[in-house]
Amino acid sequence: MFEILLPDEEDARRFGARFGLCLRPGMTVLLEGPVGAGKSHLARAAIRAMAGAEIDVPSPTFTLVQTYETRAGEIWHSDLYRLSDIGEVEELGLAGAIGQDILLIEWPDRLGVYTPSDAIRVTLSYEGEGRRLVVSGPEDFLACLGGPA
Repeated sequence: MFEILLPDEEDARRFGARFGLCLRPGMTVLLEGPVGAGKSHLARAAIRAMAGAEIDVPSPTFTLVQTYETRAGEIWHSDLYRLSDIGEVEELGLAGAIGQDILLIEWPDRLGVYTPSDAIRVTLSYEGEGRRLVVSGPEDFLACLGGPA
């Protein structure tokens, strides 16, 4: 497990960029936390680190899925909050992308049976004015982030 306190938005952006540079095709990241905790902010920083700082990265709240081409492979950024049925995971193409592409999934509890057992879990919570971020996942990924805390 890796744990870090992110006191402000800039610290979160820098960590998100470092996080993104550790991602590889086949990895699924489950972004958990309450509304406003910074899930989209972290995903945006990771995507920009991989696809270019100038790329527009809107929240997928209404589109449900946004995809990006990078040198490392395709990234799927998904917000499943509005999913009403598990079948929509397949309709969106997520089921086929799991294990192939890089997936950043907000509200992953909606994945149900499609949740990969080897997924990277990121939990964000409020801590004062900042955020506490806890990451669990494969040892090599945690080592890339800076090792277990």
